[in-house]
Amino acid sequence: MNEVYSRLFTRFGPQHWWPQTDGAFEIIVGAILTQNTSWTNVEKAMANLRHADLLTPDALNGAMEKRLATLIRPSGCFNLKAKKLKAFTRFLFEKHHGKLAHLFKQDLAILRDELLAVYGIGPETADSIILYAAEKPIFVVDAYTRRIFARLELVREDVTYDETQHLFMEKLPHHTAMFNEYHALVVALGKDICKKNKPRCDVCPLIKICHMGNNAESVT
Repeated sequence: MNEVYSRLFTRFGPQHWWPQTDGAFEIIVGAILTQNTSWTNVEKAMANLRHADLLTPDALNGAMEKRLATLIRPSGCFNLKAKKLKAFTRFLFEKHHGKLAHLFKQDLAILRDELLAVYGIGPETADSIILYAAEKPIFVVDAYTRRIFARLELVREDVTYDETQHLFMEKLPHHTAMFNEYHALVVALGKDICKKNKPRCDVCPLIKICHMGNNAESVT
């Protein structure tokens, strides 16, 4: 696990994630909006919300769901995501007085359970909020992670989210900055090199330790 990190960091360098925002609440909104879409589309939706002065818990909680859906249209599934945003702010005000600091002061396990109970927040979104907004050490797993580590033969192809996360949490020191950087590096590799259908094994920094990459190298 450490060798993978070292090779990725040497190749790509620091990724400076989360994408630049103005605070924890924007990170949470972004984590919900980025479900099933690209960050480019999320940025357009976020710009609309920012222009409408709706990127605070109070403002978003008071906004009409229909108006939210119109503003976040670039992110796709906008009606559903508007419901999710409203569900989060409703939870925040009902349980934590509308204060993120009150939410984030809880132990990690309790915080995660609460987030997972909110409509529209699954494991990846919850963990993104915990890692990037609350700045607590938990590893975020996505499709890139499962694909890459299956090809490295460190997990099964049908591995679950929790099983993949457990591998990282068990093998690596629980450092927020490292989990942040590791996830970003995995995304960089999965997006541009270790693609689903046409992996570019010839330029992959993990080719020497990858079962799939070694097979590709032997064929060529």
